[in-house]
Amino acid sequence: MDALKISHFSKKYGDFTAVNDISLTIPKGEFFGFLGPNGAGKSSTIHAITGINTITSGSIEVFGIDVEKEYKHARTKVGLSPQEFNIDIFLPVDKILWFNGGLFGLDKEKRKQQLEKMMEIFELEKHRKKQFRQLSGGLKRRVMLARAMMHDPELLILDEPTAGVDVELRHELWEYLKKINQEGKTILLTSHYLEEVQLLCNHIAVINDGKIVLEGSKKELTKDGKTLEQVYLEVTKK
Repeated sequence: MDALKISHFSKKYGDFTAVNDISLTIPKGEFFGFLGPNGAGKSSTIHAITGINTITSGSIEVFGIDVEKEYKHARTKVGLSPQEFNIDIFLPVDKILWFNGGLFGLDKEKRKQQLEKMMEIFELEKHRKKQFRQLSGGLKRRVMLARAMMHDPELLILDEPTAGVDVELRHELWEYLKKINQEGKTILLTSHYLEEVQLLCNHIAVINDGKIVLEGSKKELTKDGKTLEQVYLEVTKK
């Protein structure tokens, strides 16, 4: 079964078309890079997958579940780490994770287990009682990732997950993401760090002006000795 199936999806805001009739299929277990300039349609697509946006036309399914017709069920399959810090900045770290576990229906015991697991994986233990606003940019990114992983989703969507993160932590996060992908987690990654995408992703799609302008395996896209950055610039330049 495919992890994500986007069929002829379009999104309009009034007269403006943000996404124009795109189709994408991401198999289960894939590490997929979804690239594009700012304003290209990436966020509109991600927001439609997660139910933040409505769908103007077309359909989106997560593990065969329609994201509009069966929103609650579909949403339990997805973990989202957004680019923006959409979080109560006065909440301590442990409460952020605890409340998110409850939002996705984890019982008390499971929430405890997951919370401690996230604290260990993302090295947040000594920061657990700090308010989100008191954390450094890198620690905030860790909390966002931990929150996205609290309900152990089958599809993890990462929107600029290492923005503002120092080099050491970025490499640690890369290793963790590679590990969970190898264990079967499907990951959809957007990033402006193209070397990050080239390192992590097996399959890549580029969206520009609301349309998919390039899609293929990393091997196919870089077969002529070009870097992913060179290929990306060729298809997105005006």
